[in-house]
Amino acid sequence: MSQLMLRATLIDEVGYLSYSDRHADLLFELVSRRYLSKSTVVTTNKQFADWGQVFPSAACVVSLVDRLMHRAEVVRIKGESYRQKEAEERAAQRAAARTTATRARSTAKARA
Repeated sequence: MSQLMLRATLIDEVGYLSYSDRHADLLFELVSRRYLSKSTVVTTNKQFADWGQVFPSAACVVSLVDRLMHRAEVVRIKGESYRQKEAEERAAQRAAARTTATRARSTAKARA
């Protein structure tokens, strides 16, 4: 029985921070070495057109995006952030707990 081993590299959250030219050059080098031979998965909250903001003065951005997009499968996920949703739920729970505690103190004072 033959085994198929997938070797993919995952680059997560490109666009979360801004990067220097050196970072852009290193990413370009990584993508170029893998180009057409190995899988690379990139997650980002930026459209490729906005990558100039992520790598503000890097000359290789156009070539980097070109290599990533050539023969790529782009999956766009639209919707609310689950992290934001969970944070809002926790905030609502804390607010409800504060309200309950305030009412309990008021009730105790009224009885005293």
